[in-house]
Amino acid sequence: MSFFIAAGITFLLSLVIVPGILALAQMFGIYTVVQERTCHVYVLFGKVVAIIDEPGLHLLLGRLGWKAFIMRWLGARYVLDMRLDQQYLRSNPVNSEEGAPMGIGIWYEMFISDPVAFLFKNTDPRGSLGANVSNSTVRCLSNLPLDEMLTNRHSMSQTVRNEVSPKSHEWGYKLGSVYIRKVHFRDREMIRQIESKVVNRLRQVTAAIKQDGANRVSVITSTAEREAAVEFAKAAAIRPSIVGAALQEIAKDPDVFGALFDVLETQRLVDGKARLTLVPPANHMLTEVLASSAGAPGK
Repeated sequence: MSFFIAAGITFLLSLVIVPGILALAQMFGIYTVVQERTCHVYVLFGKVVAIIDEPGLHLLLGRLGWKAFIMRWLGARYVLDMRLDQQYLRSNPVNSEEGAPMGIGIWYEMFISDPVAFLFKNTDPRGSLGANVSNSTVRCLSNLPLDEMLTNRHSMSQTVRNEVSPKSHEWGYKLGSVYIRKVHFRDREMIRQIESKVVNRLRQVTAAIKQDGANRVSVITSTAEREAAVEFAKAAAIRPSIVGAALQEIAKDPDVFGALFDVLETQRLVDGKARLTLVPPANHMLTEVLASSAGAPGK
């Protein structure tokens, strides 16, 4: 029985009393817990007395001494997020060397490098950094040649970063990567004109390609026809000699020669469209009747 009583008392102490004691200790400034990538800045009577940026459990009595007991009521604690942050500025207006109105979208990273300068040297360091990046973009990238502005983004990004970094560090911010993500035309009429020119140029190129293909096909076709005509002419010229040589070879045997011409004659008669009437031999009267009926008009 005593075991269960002791277990209940221990559970009560661990669930209620221990968290209460820890909360009171934290409220009176005995200790604090710093999360990962955060920074605690303690200010008392307008003076920074401690900066803690290492994550973990810290005893404030060892760092602040007696000031830890009155820090909650007479001082202030600022918790800063030290993680890397990103921002994108859209369509910063610049003009090219040729006078074309362009818009530049720039993406950049930043993080807090000096907590004290971030808190007390500028009331809006994030907004000031964005304005500084925008102004540096307009100042450094205006009057560049249009082809360089459209193709050479890496060097433009480096130029903007080198311009902004020293000033941003004074405000407690450190600029990370800077990248020109988008370069575009701001004048819609100019965009329509460029699209029209591109479409017309594509049509011209397409028509030229089609015409060149048709010309090539015509050349190939005419060349093939000419070569075929030459070969047919050669064949037509050679054919009589080949047929004559074959007939001469056949004529050496009279029987074969006669049989061949009989077959050819029969073949011509069969292939012809003339009517063939077979008449018994020695029947002259039937022959005359057939001849007279064939020669009568309308038959």
